[in-house]
Amino acid sequence: MTDGSRVLVALRVPATPTRAFAAFTDEIGAWWRPSDLFPFTDRKGTLSFDPGPDGRLVETYEDGTAFTIGEVLVWEPPQRLALTWRHASFDADQSTELHVTFAGVGDETRVVVEHYGWDRIPADHAVRHGFPLPATQQRFAEWWQGQLARLARTAGG
Repeated sequence: MTDGSRVLVALRVPATPTRAFAAFTDEIGAWWRPSDLFPFTDRKGTLSFDPGPDGRLVETYEDGTAFTIGEVLVWEPPQRLALTWRHASFDADQSTELHVTFAGVGDETRVVVEHYGWDRIPADHAVRHGFPLPATQQRFAEWWQGQLARLARTAGG
């Protein structure tokens, strides 16, 4: 599940790549659950994409304010998506990258999440909770597994 600075998780989704990509991006607010261990901010909101190659991923709160989690780096429906990934507590020069691919396998789609850059976030940073890098990556991988399971239910629903 981990390799260097990467968290790697994959799951087959009972949908076409087009449907899986749409569920991941257009319906992220329906399947996404925030992490109690690794929250973006000290608040919980709803995620949504501003789609497209110049888009972004944002978390919007009940009062209408929002936090930009990341900027889209690659937008190639229905095959690939990449974006920067930040937590509010990151310094200006700190970020990670999320890469997601969607590949048809028979009647299903293999969704692969690769989350890079955790080695750039110091162990004493709040988001790492003092965990060594492999433990941080393992916990993120477990959290991503749950996210992809919910994506599969949404996409196949």
